[in-house]
Amino acid sequence: MDPNVFDDVLRTVRDFVRNEVVPAEDEIDETNAIPQRVRETAAAMGLFGFALPEEYGGLGLSMSEDVRLAMELGYTVPAFRSMFGTNNGIAGQVIVKYGTEKQKQAWLPRLAAGEAIASFALTEDGAGSDPSSVRTKAVRDVGGTSRSSEAESGGEYVISGAKRFITNAPQADLLVVFARTDQEAEAHKGISVFLVETGLDGVRIGPPNAKMGQAGAHTAEVFFDDVRVPAEAIVGGQEGTGFAAAMSSLTRGRLHIAAICVGLAGRIVEESVRYAAEAEQGGKPISRFQLVQALLAESQAELYAGRSMVLEAAREYDSGADTRLAPSCAKLFCSEMVSRVADRAVQVHGGSGYMRGVPVERFYRDSRVFRIYEGTSEIQKLIIAKQLLRQLP
Repeated sequence: MDPNVFDDVLRTVRDFVRNEVVPAEDEIDETNAIPQRVRETAAAMGLFGFALPEEYGGLGLSMSEDVRLAMELGYTVPAFRSMFGTNNGIAGQVIVKYGTEKQKQAWLPRLAAGEAIASFALTEDGAGSDPSSVRTKAVRDVGGTSRSSEAESGGEYVISGAKRFITNAPQADLLVVFARTDQEAEAHKGISVFLVETGLDGVRIGPPNAKMGQAGAHTAEVFFDDVRVPAEAIVGGQEGTGFAAAMSSLTRGRLHIAAICVGLAGRIVEESVRYAAEAEQGGKPISRFQLVQALLAESQAELYAGRSMVLEAAREYDSGADTRLAPSCAKLFCSEMVSRVADRAVQVHGGSGYMRGVPVERFYRDSRVFRIYEGTSEIQKLIIAKQLLRQLP
């Protein structure tokens, strides 16, 4: 995107977040929902398709632009970003990178406009951080003809299994479903991806999960009871691409999440500094106390490090120099960093920081899940170590 146009986009989003979304944070927390007025404005601004290609109605942002936008989106409650996160990220990117032209034409314009919501249905009981452990099955039914891996040969697939913790599932129109199509293949080679509409017979969405934080962002279990989909629903028209599609989509998503963590940490630091300057002990602001200053300084230093890391990782991602190691480094550091910043913020606020209705109390709970989803901190450490070892001469 033209740099001047992108700067205008950033300013518009920044103003919208601060003037419209931040004032609605208490409402979102109380109702466990994003107000319709906020959703409609976000759709009109193109936020449901900022990372989708321009030819399909998106903004087509590069990774470097994506993370700068994400830092603005992260300034408020994470549920706001989550509303359109799966369209742009882990679900939408599977269609962008692996879908057939027909699949792209059918879904990407609707996702970009906010007319449809897509969910990334990968995680299962016992198959979270390790996608190769997927047990959901998709069995080919070709009406008596020989089995083939090509969708063009016709027939249907019958999907059975269950997914859990699926973001936006209660609102989803489309599920990007990972299922095992070859029971005999190696674990990571026998997985395929399907585009499954939620209105099909046999698709059941469970009630929204009751979560520690991130009110307004909904996850749920999804059940597939012998769901029949046409062979053309397989992403890319061919079996066996599921593991690669998941890893590719998650890698970009991890860098985006790191940027969201930076944005949220920036907001938390602002809340901490403001409170320290206004709250008093013994007739003087607590900002005069050096131990309070130390908490603020540590958080600002980590925020600066996280922001710098994300921007550099995004630059390398765009150039192709590093599309795996740097995103995991950024996701690991920034997700852990925002939790430390939130913890210090509660400490700066003292007893007030433990009370509901205070932003840092909510952000303390909201930030915890960043160390879990789209690859836990432990998984990021394994990825980083393996990449380092592979780089040995």
